[in-house]
Amino acid sequence: MNCLESGQGSFNVKKFFSWFLGILFTVIVLVAGIFAYWYFGSTNYHLTGVPVLNYHQVNNRYETCLTMKPENFEAQMKYLHDNDYHSITQEQFDAYMRGEGSLPDRPVLITFDDGYVDNYEFAYPIMKKYGFRGTIFLIMNLMEKPGYLTWNMVKEMSDDGMEFGSHTISHKPLTSFDRDGVRKELQESKAMIEARTGKVCNFIAFPEGKFNAMVMEETKNAGYDYGFTVETGRDFPWDDHYDLDRVPFFEGPVSFKHFRFRLTFSAFSALLWKTHAYFANMEMTKPLAEHIPQP
Repeated sequence: MNCLESGQGSFNVKKFFSWFLGILFTVIVLVAGIFAYWYFGSTNYHLTGVPVLNYHQVNNRYETCLTMKPENFEAQMKYLHDNDYHSITQEQFDAYMRGEGSLPDRPVLITFDDGYVDNYEFAYPIMKKYGFRGTIFLIMNLMEKPGYLTWNMVKEMSDDGMEFGSHTISHKPLTSFDRDGVRKELQESKAMIEARTGKVCNFIAFPEGKFNAMVMEETKNAGYDYGFTVETGRDFPWDDHYDLDRVPFFEGPVSFKHFRFRLTFSAFSALLWKTHAYFANMEMTKPLAEHIPQP
């Protein structure tokens, strides 16, 4: 008689499979719970934070991942409108980050980087159509240049509820400057926007998302309240106000599906991106990082 035929052996096999099925069931329940949390919690900013949407160009002239086709951008804005999302203002975002007051259901802060002229030609009318407002981060050295906004366009949009922030003077990474250079980039761009719009400029998007401790210190000293990066994720009141995530959107063959996935699972996507970056930065775990998706 072998051990499998004995009562003791039979008992061990059953015990093993019972243990295995228990672990498998626990894992399935855990994964399903996480999925349900991110899916159903994605519309509750108290649970999963506020998504700050990030766009660049909106036109049919260029074929780049940063150039959203107007029809695709409108499909995304229509989805937000039809599913009861609400665009919030800088003032509302500020109150939320300070833990004061409440936001409308399904809030989103819509932002654009660089100040392209198509933001005025295409994005702005589409957003008006659906009752949305947003923030455009301007590069001072590119204002009035071909392909970029004019100050008259900025003033018109500003008077109609669109808002503006700094993307610095030169759009060079602030980490490439010494302290005096950083101060110049921050202070002069802020002053120019305030002079042209007649409104306070408290928001900045760091060029290429790059910053360090000195840049954060000077950003605060210059009078900015919030600094945005290019890292994927949502924002909570307890986050560092000068290291805020956004949810970037790109053009592509499945841009709308990509939009819906990132909008719904942006917090989960952020976890995967940060996990990938953590392992990719260590020599021993680089091979593991290759198997972590970056949705």
